[in-house]
Amino acid sequence: MRYFLVWLICNVQLVNTDAVELTDMFGEIQSPNFPDSYPSDADVTWNISVPDGFRIKLYFMHFDLESSYLCEYDYVKVESEDQALSTFCGREATDTEQTPGQQPILSPGSSMSITFRSDFSNEERFTGFDAHYTAVDIDECLEKSDEELACDHHCHNYIGGYYCSCRFGYILHSDNRTCKVECSDNLFAQRNGVIHSPDFPNSYPKSSDCLYRIELEEGFFITLQFEDSFDIEDHPEVTCPYDYIKITAGVKEFGPFCGERSPGRIETRSNIIHILFHSDNSGENRGWKLSYTAIGDPCPLLEPPPNGRIDPSQATYTFKDQVVITCNTGYNVLKDGVESESFQVECMKDGMWSNKVPVCQIADCKAPPRLEHGFATFSSPDNLTTFQSGIQYSCQQPFYQMMPNVSGTYTCNAKGFWQSPELGRRLPTCQPVCGKPRFSRSLLARISRGGHAQRGISPWIAMLHRNGRPFCGGSLIGNRWIVTAAHCLHEELELEDPVPRSSSIISPSSFTIILGKHRTQRRDDTEQHMQAGAIFVHPSYKPATFEHDIALVALSEEARLNDYVMPICFPDSVLPKDTMVIVSGWGKQFLKRLPEALMEIEIPLTDHALCKEAYAKLQKVITDDMICAGEKQGGKDACSGDSGGPMVTLNNRTGEWQLIGTVSWGDGCGLNDRYGVYSNVLLALPWIKEVTGVDY
Repeated sequence: MRYFLVWLICNVQLVNTDAVELTDMFGEIQSPNFPDSYPSDADVTWNISVPDGFRIKLYFMHFDLESSYLCEYDYVKVESEDQALSTFCGREATDTEQTPGQQPILSPGSSMSITFRSDFSNEERFTGFDAHYTAVDIDECLEKSDEELACDHHCHNYIGGYYCSCRFGYILHSDNRTCKVECSDNLFAQRNGVIHSPDFPNSYPKSSDCLYRIELEEGFFITLQFEDSFDIEDHPEVTCPYDYIKITAGVKEFGPFCGERSPGRIETRSNIIHILFHSDNSGENRGWKLSYTAIGDPCPLLEPPPNGRIDPSQATYTFKDQVVITCNTGYNVLKDGVESESFQVECMKDGMWSNKVPVCQIADCKAPPRLEHGFATFSSPDNLTTFQSGIQYSCQQPFYQMMPNVSGTYTCNAKGFWQSPELGRRLPTCQPVCGKPRFSRSLLARISRGGHAQRGISPWIAMLHRNGRPFCGGSLIGNRWIVTAAHCLHEELELEDPVPRSSSIISPSSFTIILGKHRTQRRDDTEQHMQAGAIFVHPSYKPATFEHDIALVALSEEARLNDYVMPICFPDSVLPKDTMVIVSGWGKQFLKRLPEALMEIEIPLTDHALCKEAYAKLQKVITDDMICAGEKQGGKDACSGDSGGPMVTLNNRTGEWQLIGTVSWGDGCGLNDRYGVYSNVLLALPWIKEVTGVDY
């Protein structure tokens, strides 16, 4: 037996003299006695193994073996996994023998065997071979793309192995290569919808079980309609053994379905449907798609009510269909005595409507709202208050006028409201006509000399009556307010108080206001006796100096306006001196007795500076809130009992009499170089309007 030596640069493990096991990631293999001639009758095998995920690359640096036909003498054989990869011999490649040359040899797996054999002679002393091997990483992502173990979606290579991952929405199966979807809880509760296999029209995932549930209210019947593009893996002999669709509808079952023939239309007659789609771990089919609809039993056709309409209007109505009944313009839906703009009914599961169709009733504005001191006139002889009927508001003439100055025409609109083109639904108001007496004024006389006023010529004047006698005058504004002097309502014993106290104001119940009064102590048939409701004294009133000597009395009820009772207008501007004004009252004359009837006089306004100078001599102060009137030589003036009475003038522009002042104080009656002093109404006008709300 011939013995030989094997030199290995790498780490080797000798199993026996004929086989060498190599497990390192790289190494060198040489023929026996290399670089000397190899021995005869040699038979050596090198078994190389590296970890899974690697293959072996073998390349020869030197090769010198005896040549022979089909390498029948000496040779090197390379094998892997029971597969012969190459057999080499000789020094040069010929038609019948092959040398390794510079081309490396790759194993398909992680093991390789190299066997060297020589026959009984080596006469030319061939030197053998020198080879190297190394472990190289296998790119499984490239090499497994067409194999059963390839990744479904994404392959990721790393040194010594690979791993798979899935697209968004997919999860990796337990085999670590197949991508499936989690699709076991798909609930559809709408009456219409579309369902399809995952990724349709692309290939559906493997190893998946998808459950689609359509669950609707009882009374609906679901119809499925599969598209023609239907592709599920099947078998030519066995019914749907791989992938399939099964449908359950109550106690009914449909399917399984597979192949390329669409199930088409399926009438389930159920309101709950379960669709199960199963796929195994193989196949590349496109899947399926269906649409579903749900309808119920039909309800009877609805007819719209007279003067009404139904929306939507269609030939048939089924369960859950809803319609809205509305009426034409000017009509309202009437149901169970209740009016509304619309009414909705629904088709029920028993094929009946949820309610009866209501009627359309014409809009009715009903009786027009009452206008205080006014009235409404209907445009139709039968006093209709329904849609498009009209009314005309008017005020009680000639003592009230409409404010604002509008037509007063209102029409019943489609919503059942009276509406004006100018004011909308807002009503006008009837305001008292002011400053326009029904009687013309005659020649004027002296108050202090005893001249009487014409009856009804000053319908705004009021007599303040107490203990059976008149004690002051006043002026009517609006229809329930009197303007008078503050000192008239202030107790005489406390006139020296610098500021009036609530205890110093006389009680409203202690005096009476008489309107329509002419004769002083005899009763007139035109009189209206009124009670005071409340007293308001100007907040700046000073009893000691008569500054802001003005007050308001609220009447407990409205005055009845007529030819003898009418309010006075507010002033609208400052009047120049020498403007002629009229003062009225029932005050005592120089004979110390009351006149028989109302007295009045026409006097000029006095220059304010002249009046201040005249009273300065008496050490009395004329303040800015006071107006003076009278003649320097005297003879014309108000007297005791005229306090609070009106001083008026005619506005030539409007033709209305305006209240300029109220009688306040003076020095005697009609004395030379002594003027009458009046409280300035224009200056107090903001306060008057705020308290009374009267605003002409």
